[in-house]
Amino acid sequence: MSGVGGIGGAMGVDRVMALRAQILERNAALSRAQQAPVPAATEAKPDSFSATLQTALRTVNENQQAASQLSAAYERGETVDIAKVMLARQQASVGFEATLQVRNKLLSAYKDIMSMPV
Repeated sequence: MSGVGGIGGAMGVDRVMALRAQILERNAALSRAQQAPVPAATEAKPDSFSATLQTALRTVNENQQAASQLSAAYERGETVDIAKVMLARQQASVGFEATLQVRNKLLSAYKDIMSMPV
């Protein structure tokens, strides 16, 4: 019976040694990843989020103004295609709704961060 325990013990040791080797490989990979320089392309600019947000807001505002101008032109009786007016109004509406959802998510994230214990 001692022979069976010896075989099981040898298999157990091999398994432990294999797990140890895997852990050492992963630790080495993590340390290399931490020491590797970050490429300049992935570095975020400090104002890139705000610039993107401002551009998106400007685009939504321009879409709303264009829709208003097309609606006013149609109401004045100018030759404007009704489909074009409706499409512009729908595009402005969808853009506004998307902006509203982004604002709600940002406020929610801000509230979550502010309620975190320090």
